[in-house]
Amino acid sequence: MIVKEEKIERKEKKRERMLEVAAELFSKKNYHEVMMDDVARLTDVAKGTVYNYFSSKEELYFTIMSSKLGHLNLSLKTKIASEISVIDSLHIYTIQLYMFMMKYQNFFLMYQKEYLNAKNEFCDELRSMNEELKSILSNVIYKGKRENHFRDVEENFAVQLVLGSIFGAVQRGVENKYSGDKLVEEREKLFDFILHGLYSGFNNNKVRPLKNKTIVLTRTIEQSKESSAIFSELGANVIVFPTLEIVPPTNWDSFDNFILSNKIIDFIVFTSAHAVTMFIKRCNELNKQIGFEKIKVVAIGNKTKSICEENNIKVDIVPKKFSGEGVVEELSKYDLKDKLVFIPRSAIGREDLPKGLEELGAKIVTIPVYNVSLPSTESTQQNIEQLNSTKPDVFIFTSPSTFENFLVIMNVNNPVSYFKNYDVAAIGPTTKSAIEKSKVRVSIMPDEFTIRGLANKMIEFYKKK
Repeated sequence: MIVKEEKIERKEKKRERMLEVAAELFSKKNYHEVMMDDVARLTDVAKGTVYNYFSSKEELYFTIMSSKLGHLNLSLKTKIASEISVIDSLHIYTIQLYMFMMKYQNFFLMYQKEYLNAKNEFCDELRSMNEELKSILSNVIYKGKRENHFRDVEENFAVQLVLGSIFGAVQRGVENKYSGDKLVEEREKLFDFILHGLYSGFNNNKVRPLKNKTIVLTRTIEQSKESSAIFSELGANVIVFPTLEIVPPTNWDSFDNFILSNKIIDFIVFTSAHAVTMFIKRCNELNKQIGFEKIKVVAIGNKTKSICEENNIKVDIVPKKFSGEGVVEELSKYDLKDKLVFIPRSAIGREDLPKGLEELGAKIVTIPVYNVSLPSTESTQQNIEQLNSTKPDVFIFTSPSTFENFLVIMNVNNPVSYFKNYDVAAIGPTTKSAIEKSKVRVSIMPDEFTIRGLANKMIEFYKKK
């Protein structure tokens, strides 16, 4: 068995060597000038051996082109599918295509020349793969136009110009033998050039105001993707560093007993998107329908409101201040005397909100519907390595738990010393207060306690700095 596997491995290595040699020949010569004899000679095998692997020169050429194009297209589609921001998608497409062509320069030169005989049976399939490469970019441009990020430009025209820019940059890189830092610098200049051409109402001072800033974002995995996209659109390099994992409460007994008791709820306050998600999940497990039409629903923050609406829960009140204080201020407009206010929330929720509502005469029921725990060591190892190999500009903390857990994960015993060379951003006053208890200075806090508000405040901060 081992002998057979070694034989297969030797055959595969020989095949790969033939492809490498052929790619170099096709890159330097016209298609009709390359002979199978040349491939055999440079691979140190008999001509007949080459024909054991490839029945013709056309098949050899096709194998090189199709394998590289197929790999490139799959890589682009996979990476772009994971992006939320259309600007991130454009960035991925530009950088991936540029770096791929710089890595496989013989393939790039073949691709540029494309002297394949038009009557060859393989032509149609290669053309189809090339059209797919263009289509991936066309879809990004279409989405960007639809979302008003990109100007109203004809897509095929834009695709040709973008690809021309990328291939022109690759040609320049090949001729000048760019590598290392120069390669990274060149690809970012290329992306800026392309974005400049597509961006709607481009203004150098406004489009990517956080360019060259590295941000460490500490949220749950679920929250990080969308939040990361906001900063990436502004040009920042984002290190997603999850410090929280959302888990069910220790037990559901209190929640189940309350929900199944059929008590009349006058107000329900959802303090986070997680609270909504876990509340709905448990109610579904209990097969319990809640008559929200008879309840005034309060959602703290637009994201929480959005999750409510996705679950067909009509939101009546969104406080102007996205905080417990904001809820108390908003509900003070109502007669809460003897009204039942239900607050499904985190197991470590603060008492300011229920206490403030009690002072308004309300009967308060607070029950945990989720808990916050540390992510597993295995899931954080890669994040730690990435952070340790990078020099961030700013750390973002979105709750006291994100800050406290970060200290634990990174084994930070002296927070003042650790953060002394970095800017620290807090999403709101509660988080800011928790951070400052450790004597760490918070440089950035938004007026609107959201990620978008934080991004705007960060732009303002770095303009002045």
